Amino acid sequence: MIVSTINVNGVRAAVRQRSAENLGLLDWLERTDADVVCLQETRADDSQLAEALSPVLAPARSEGWHLASAEPHLKGRSGVAVLSRAVFSDVRIGVAGFEEHGRYLEVDLPCGTTVASVYVHTGEAGTDRQAEKERFMASLAARMAELADSGREAVLCGDWNIAHTEHDIKAWKANVKKAGFLPSERQWVTGLTESGWVDVMRRVQSEGPGPYSWWSWRGKAFDNDAGWRIDYHLATEPLAARVRSARVEKPAAYALRWTDHAPVTVEFDRG
Repeated sequence: MIVSTINVNGVRAAVRQRSAENLGLLDWLERTDADVVCLQETRADDSQLAEALSPVLAPARSEGWHLASAEPHLKGRSGVAVLSRAVFSDVRIGVAGFEEHGRYLEVDLPCGTTVASVYVHTGEAGTDRQAEKERFMASLAARMAELADSGREAVLCGDWNIAHTEHDIKAWKANVKKAGFLPSERQWVTGLTESGWVDVMRRVQSEGPGPYSWWSWRGKAFDNDAGWRIDYHLATEPLAARVRSARVEKPAAYALRWTDHAPVTVEFDRG
């Protein structure tokens, strides 16, 4: 089973063909070997998302993707989705207190695995926005504890907007007091991994720096690989034990980018 995650930074922009070489998200979805793709920051309601992705969706295409989505409660913000080759067995939206925010979507697959698309929004230290981020993190952790206790194999994929360690951010010394690399945020991720959730990329590639998955559009951040690793697959141990490979699909050149993130793709042996 191959599971990819990608923050599309607005799906209607991501599907746009930028050049003869940069064909956008739809082309990537046509070519990927993934069985499941988690999307974040769609910034679209359910109908807008379905319209943007319609060229690659079932049933219009016999081998098209099946789509589940959680639209944002504020226009132009958040929004998550899951695309699957197989029909979903069940779909659940939201975590406690954030049922309509478009930040969490959980699906059960016919193989028995639960996959969730997660978007932890950016914060700003010392502000109400950071406080809301931390409330969402607490609710998300509670749901993850429930999943772990259920005994189901599960993987939560997405943009967590937290660089866990110094190996996950190029300019870590300049960011120690900034949201996304605050000690409290990093400790929260440590708490998840200590409770049994596995950072699958680090299971495969234990040493850093990187591989980074987000680079600013500005300056030479992309060319110099001055990025952040904030897009994770966190899996229960039985599933993580079957990981075969993990990679960041960084574009070969700045001009080939259709989002400021890159897809992160993990392959698991089938159980």
